[in-house]
Amino acid sequence: MRGEEPHEETERPLPVPPFLAPNERRRTSAVVRLALEIAREACAQAQCDGATLSAVFSSSNGDGAVLDSILHALCTPGEDVSPTQFHNSVHNAPAGYWTIGQNSIQPATAIGLYDGSFGGGLLKATAEAVVEGKPVLLCVYDRPVPGPIGTVRHTQHNFGVGLVLDPVSGKGTNLEFHFDPRPCAGDWPRDPALRRIAEHNPAARSLPLLTLLAQGVPGSVRVDCGAGHLVLSVQP
Repeated sequence: MRGEEPHEETERPLPVPPFLAPNERRRTSAVVRLALEIAREACAQAQCDGATLSAVFSSSNGDGAVLDSILHALCTPGEDVSPTQFHNSVHNAPAGYWTIGQNSIQPATAIGLYDGSFGGGLLKATAEAVVEGKPVLLCVYDRPVPGPIGTVRHTQHNFGVGLVLDPVSGKGTNLEFHFDPRPCAGDWPRDPALRRIAEHNPAARSLPLLTLLAQGVPGSVRVDCGAGHLVLSVQP
């Protein structure tokens, strides 16, 4: 994203969450592991204790693989739905695993806003941080959806982004934003390879903002937020 070398697509194995007990680890799906690794790394980079942070988890697709498995079981005579799959099918499963693993009693919210899930999650997390006057963890993630649903909800790549939004410390990059009620698809990455990712994964709509953060330069970007959009201004 700094423009120092061309983007190369590589698949990285999703790590098992080290903060979960063995029984909980075995129950986690790929989407849960993706979300938890994003949240863990965001807290590590921000040098924050995850147990002390309120959290917002946002995803457009949720756990498409689990949903596909459940639908397959329902359509197959004599096949039962796995209790673990049913447990993981709810949209707030990653948020639940996170609070369990962090031994946290802080609020954790799970939302989805179709292609605007990054903008919706950012709006929710920022509003909560400002109103409550304390840092909030934002975790946005999406994976490809298999099966028949994946043919109409075409998603590519594993992608996620984690941010710790802190309204009080004054550390890090300053981010200001304005909500515009007019619909807007948002800005796209200038790099063709990154644009292809953003076009095929809703969480990757964060790439224009991440590019500004990575390059450490001031600028502004527009982000889809459902019925309206956010105008984000970055000041390193």
